[in-house]
This record gives sequence, C-alpha cells and structure tokens, in this order.
Amino acid sequence: MTVQRQIGFWIAALVAGVLLLFVLRGILLPFVAGFALAYLLDPLADRLQRMGVGRLGASLLILILFVLLFIISLMILVPFAAQQVGAFVERLPGYVARLQELGAEQLGPIIRKLGIEEALPAAPTSVGNLISQGIAWLTAFLQGLWSGGQALIGIFSLLVVTPVVAFYMLVDWDRMVRTVDSWMPLRHRDTIRAIARDIDRAIAGFVRGQALVCLILGTFYAVGLALIGLNFGALIGMTAGLLSFIPYVGSLTGLILSVGVAIVQFWPDWTMILATLGIFVFGQFVEGNILSPKLVGDSVGLHPVWLMFALVSFGALFGFVGLLLAVPLAAAIGVIARFALRQYLASPLYRGTGPVVIHPKLDDRADLDA
Repeated sequence: MTVQRQIGFWIAALVAGVLLLFVLRGILLPFVAGFALAYLLDPLADRLQRMGVGRLGASLLILILFVLLFIISLMILVPFAAQQVGAFVERLPGYVARLQELGAEQLGPIIRKLGIEEALPAAPTSVGNLISQGIAWLTAFLQGLWSGGQALIGIFSLLVVTPVVAFYMLVDWDRMVRTVDSWMPLRHRDTIRAIARDIDRAIAGFVRGQALVCLILGTFYAVGLALIGLNFGALIGMTAGLLSFIPYVGSLTGLILSVGVAIVQFWPDWTMILATLGIFVFGQFVEGNILSPKLVGDSVGLHPVWLMFALVSFGALFGFVGLLLAVPLAAAIGVIARFALRQYLASPLYRGTGPVVIHPKLDDRADLDA
C-alpha cells in the first residue's frame, strides 16, 4: 500500500469517526463517561492485581467504592451548592451596582482632573451591559451543553449505564489493549506503540494530575476564603478550583469574583481585601512552583490556548460528550502533530537532496548585508 493510499485511508477513517460521533452525540454520554472512568481507574486495578487480587474482584471493589463515594459527595455538596448558587445569583446585581458606585466615587475626582467627565455616566452602563452579556452568553452555552448532551437520555440513564460500562471496560481493559495492539501493521508497530505511549502519558499526566491539582486548589481557596469571612467564599473557592482544569481561567475567575465581593463587603477595610488577594497569589505560587511540576509535569504538551479552544469547540459541537472528549483528543492531536513535524523536519522534503539554491536577488553582497 502506497503512502498516499495510507494517508487517504486514515483521513477517511477520521472523517467517518467524526461523523459518527456527531450523529450519535445524543446517546454517547454514558458510554464515553464509562470509558473515561475505566481509563482513570485502570492503574488502581493494576495495582490491586499486583497485590494478588483478581481482575474481576479488583474491578468490582474499585467501582463499588467509587460509586459510594460519588453518591455521598452528591448528597453533601449538591444541596449546599444549589443554595449558594441561588443566593449568589440573586445578590449579583447588587454587588455589581455597588462596585459601580464605588468606582464612580473613587475615580470621579481623578477623571474630573483629567477633564474627561463625560466618561463617568457611560462607564456604569457599559460595565453593566458587559456583565449582562457575559451572563447571557454563559447561560446560553450551558443550555446548549445540556440540550446537546442530554437530549435523548436522562440523568437516570447516565447514573445506571455509566457504572455498568465502566465495570465491563475495567475488567477487559488489558485484553482490549492487547487485541488492538495485535491489529497494528507489523511494519509500523513500534512507531505506533511509541505514539500511543506518548498520547497515554499526555492524557494521564494532564487528566489525573490536573484533577488532583484542582481538588487541592479548590479546597485551599474555599477554606481560606471562608476563614476570612468572605460571603460565598466556599462557593467561589471551589468554583476557582474546578475551573483550574483550564490553565489560568480558574484563578482569574476566582480572583475577580472574590476581590469584587470583598470590596463590596469589607470596604474601606483594605486589610481584608488584601487578604483575599493574598490567598489567590499564594495559591498561584504553590500551583506554579509545587503542585503542577510535581503532579502534572512538563511533558504534557497541552498549550492553554489549544486546550481552551478544544473545550469550547468540542463542547459546542457535541455537548457534554464533547467536554469529555476534548482533553484526550486535544492531547492525541498534539502528540500526532509533533510526531508529524519531527518526521517532516527529518525528511528530504524539508532538508532537500540537492544543493541549496539561492535566489538570484540575494546573490548581490549588498542585498545580503541588508
């Protein structure tokens, strides 16, 4: 089979896979979630196997413990989160209006000295409109995720089908990996295995490591903000921790929300406002210098902009299924793209086989010196 035919085959397979995902996006969520859960829990099952526990028993034990922990967490967190979110949304317009008033009061003299008084009436309106548009966009995006990911299945289906799928996938994981490996072309098997190991390392390093980072940061932010008495501190802290899955987004969101609430609540006590700011500065220092290097590592290769693009685009196309697929697909595309670039840089197409040809206009010494 020629290189052109191989490329055509894989492009056709990719297009067919994307089309299949798009057509079945309404029913894929419990299956994709089950596959992701099995992938995350497989290292723990392997460890129990090395300790002498059978694969079936290890899978059953892990899944039962995970489901129990998940249900207990939902029973504790959902009522608290619902109450906090409702109260925060209800008080958000008041917080925004108070921030506008404080901004006009404090910045008013400076603006008048600069002779741009006409900017004062327009500023609160523009800020309010911007916040309203942002909330409307976020609401529409979440509604799109819900309708796209839950159109044909209910929560009951998700909670029932996902553990079953995860159990069977976890039991048969090693056998499935060996079967897929046996299908690889013999001539390129070593290369494909190396790419697959890089993809697995990237996905595992980011998902497992970043999930732990998010949990640690969310707990730290929530406890820290609650201890200084900030209104909705626990909600803002946990939200910042969860959004830290996207680099810089969680910390900036939490910083803006917490400092805004702190200004309204504590003004003119700058000590508490600076304490709120200090919690996020310290959290970012610990994340950047301790947590991320130790838990995530430097070999993941997921650029923050590429990750944000993948999350937004896949979420818009496939709903919650897209959000689950965004990180592994982004990691896989990144690994394959880097491999293709290395192959190109080592190929005659880049290096050439003949002498280097200089453009006639560059033959002149004056042009070269310029």
